[in-house]
Amino acid sequence: MLDKPDAPEVATTDLAAPIAPDVRIGHIHLKVADIERALGFYCGVLGFQVMQRYGSQAAFISAGGYHHHIALNTWESAGGQPPAPGTTGLYHLAILYPTRAALGDALRRLIKAGIELDGASDHGVSEALYLRDPDQNGVELYCDRPREAWPRDASGTLAMVTEPLGLDDLLNA
Repeated sequence: MLDKPDAPEVATTDLAAPIAPDVRIGHIHLKVADIERALGFYCGVLGFQVMQRYGSQAAFISAGGYHHHIALNTWESAGGQPPAPGTTGLYHLAILYPTRAALGDALRRLIKAGIELDGASDHGVSEALYLRDPDQNGVELYCDRPREAWPRDASGTLAMVTEPLGLDDLLNA
């Protein structure tokens, strides 16, 4: 619960009501130290396209012509350092690929650019690659499995796992 004296009390039943099922995360806005370096990664390696720039301080990038999936700016961070370990902030952003083949293409791009993975996991519901962008933000590249293939326990509850992901198999997708 909130620890502020002026914060209103929220009944547990209010918190239990589900959000509208079509709600989606629209975009992410990242503070970066160097716009060109960030664009080199997100556009040059991953393949996003620049939709709009604000001089040398900000850029809005997307896949498929959307107004923007990722915004990058140096307004408060030009030349800055990544947050120190043990501080709060973004753990990672996740980029959803439409197919396993598209995720395989992302892996080929990372290999060609010499970008090391922090990890690669099969979660049962999805397959994921984990890495860092040039500003050391965590990045997850993943594709979902069809909902009907998601693992469930005997009671029908979702039973996600973290198993090794076969990269060679993914490259052949």
